[in-house]
Amino acid sequence: MSPSANGQLSWPDLPEQAREEIDIFETELNRFLDGQMPEKVFLEFRLRHGVYGQRQDGTQMLRIKIPLGMLTASQCEVLADLSEEYADSISHITTRQDVQYHFVDILDTPNIMRRLASTGITTKEACGNTVRNVTCCPDAGVCTDEIFDVTPHASAMAYFLLRHPDAQNFGRKFKISFSGCAQHHCGLARIHDIGAVAETKEVDGETVEGFAVYVGGGLGAVPHQAQLYSDFVPADEMLPLAQAISRVFARLGEKHKRARARMKFLVANLGIDEFRKNIEEELDRLPEDALREQIMAEAHSQKEEPLKPPSELDLEAPGLEEGFRVWHRHNVRAQGQEGYSMVTVSLALGDLTADQLRGVGTISRKYIKDTIRATVPQNLLLRWVSNEDLPALYKDLVALRLASPLADSVADITACPGTDSCKLGIASSRGLAGVLHRQFTADAVSGEGMGDGDGGLRDDITIKISGCFNSCAQHHIANIGFFGTSKRKSGRVAPLFQVILGGTAENNADSYGLMVGKVPAHRAPEVIRKLTRIYDDEKQESESFRNCMERLGKARIHEELEEFSEVGEAEADFFDNRQPWEYIKEVGQGECAGEMVDQAEFMLDDAERLIFEASLHLEAEKNLEAARVSFEGMVKAADGLLSTRGLLLSDNYDTQAEFQKHFIDTGEFHIGVAEYFAKAHSEGNEDVTPERSRQRVEESNLFIEEAHVIYSRMAGSQVK
Repeated sequence: MSPSANGQLSWPDLPEQAREEIDIFETELNRFLDGQMPEKVFLEFRLRHGVYGQRQDGTQMLRIKIPLGMLTASQCEVLADLSEEYADSISHITTRQDVQYHFVDILDTPNIMRRLASTGITTKEACGNTVRNVTCCPDAGVCTDEIFDVTPHASAMAYFLLRHPDAQNFGRKFKISFSGCAQHHCGLARIHDIGAVAETKEVDGETVEGFAVYVGGGLGAVPHQAQLYSDFVPADEMLPLAQAISRVFARLGEKHKRARARMKFLVANLGIDEFRKNIEEELDRLPEDALREQIMAEAHSQKEEPLKPPSELDLEAPGLEEGFRVWHRHNVRAQGQEGYSMVTVSLALGDLTADQLRGVGTISRKYIKDTIRATVPQNLLLRWVSNEDLPALYKDLVALRLASPLADSVADITACPGTDSCKLGIASSRGLAGVLHRQFTADAVSGEGMGDGDGGLRDDITIKISGCFNSCAQHHIANIGFFGTSKRKSGRVAPLFQVILGGTAENNADSYGLMVGKVPAHRAPEVIRKLTRIYDDEKQESESFRNCMERLGKARIHEELEEFSEVGEAEADFFDNRQPWEYIKEVGQGECAGEMVDQAEFMLDDAERLIFEASLHLEAEKNLEAARVSFEGMVKAADGLLSTRGLLLSDNYDTQAEFQKHFIDTGEFHIGVAEYFAKAHSEGNEDVTPERSRQRVEESNLFIEEAHVIYSRMAGSQVK
């Protein structure tokens, strides 16, 4: 950076395209600050440059796009410097292999972007209604059982769609992932808008690389399992396929109702056959594009290389520290290339300090050759470590406080920002994750509780925690998932977590969990201990946690958790994890509609009962009953709210019409969630497919949760 002729700072090392778009961003930022740009327009504009509003007024979160999670030493060092200078000295690894800064002043963002661009990093399209970061199995290219290395294909996809004109007119965000095999959890293809899983096929006596392609997946408030578009798409046809899908999504996807604007709803509405027909027609219309071939060739030309030759390590050799042996058992895996290993750097809550991230850069220069990858479980992976270097690498990680032997263990918890910084957060997901992390690491030392008796922790249970129902921490695919909610009791509001069981990330996330109950936020750790004890007592031979819980049944588990579910009068029930202030503060005294509010509380509780019954019907594959009862739950919640408007059930009013008048037309009830009620009413309860029945249960649950939110607002409660 140096002064230019006009006295302004110049950035001679910036690519021209990056320089131009960052200059435009800075211009538009200034126009907005001067009142020359509508807030609504600027909001989407800044999101498309990775700038996201935080819960705290006057601060921003900056999301930094790291395609495939691939990082170099110099990039780690620049990221560390910027976090120290402009944020809170923390770089946060996300579930999309991105990096995020929090507590950033928006006036600093243009220069942050320029310094990132100087090392080949962009924030472009990290947020907003765009193709988000393309994720990829972090083991790709070195995995022992992959079909082939998907790295070049994922990389080509990321850079082909970045700024692509066909990917600029979406109603909502769009997510893509690549997996090197079908059986593991590394790529999570089944939760993506496009999920590609490596496959090969014999064609004219030759082995051709390609992908099984899934479309229309997504978690969020109502999760959808991705559907199989094709069991084999040749690898060289993936870019035009993604372009065609983008065009169809831009043309046919919902643009006005944000709650229905993800591609999963388009696929569900059209049906996979009609969706496939639209894509095939679009493929026929695609113009020739030399860029596809050029980008693919560039991606294949990028080859990873080790820094050092392969070597062996005798783990029985004298002189090796016991701490190293424990760490090696948990955090080190053999590569497909003999003499090399992959090392997982476990990060508590996905966070690194500036010094730690700089240290990772130093380690990279010392032992490997720019082969660092961020992972979906919010850790870092060091690849191509020559085996004889592992003891020295361990010592360097110890010095950085990054040598915890927790990889893939129960303490490897995924958590979103929650109420720490997210505007949508309802409960403190990071607070709960922090409490659990502290407890579990103590167990590792003592060998008790979650300890494996060998200096590490059990690795047969996964935990994911979201601060709200939007599933940013992927709670639907955890063995034990939580999402934040709240409940009013005796004039106060308590933070709660809804407990989700039955999900798995294995097989590219082929099963989603369902709710089994709610518990006060501070009791969630007890729930995990109880579920773990049940599993240990009840499992049959090598039965997985998921299969054990499924065999025992949700009714049994619900009963087991009943002791934790009640929101009582204890002060602890009204405080969130790691937050020393009351979660809800009452404003005002004595509500005039007290009796009516009590009736509403009763009816909302009854609605919760119905939604649980619906989940039991779903578990028993009684799909029509599940659909019917979940709709009854929505009706009960709607009637509960209508009781606060003076309507009595004995009046035999039309619930849907009155709810429309009192809560939808007034804008008081979230329109996207309200639509679930109207949709269920119009569908009826006959001829509901198993998939639609499951979605109905999820939608009904969200409707009831929103009813609780509205009810709490009526009481004059105020969330801190």
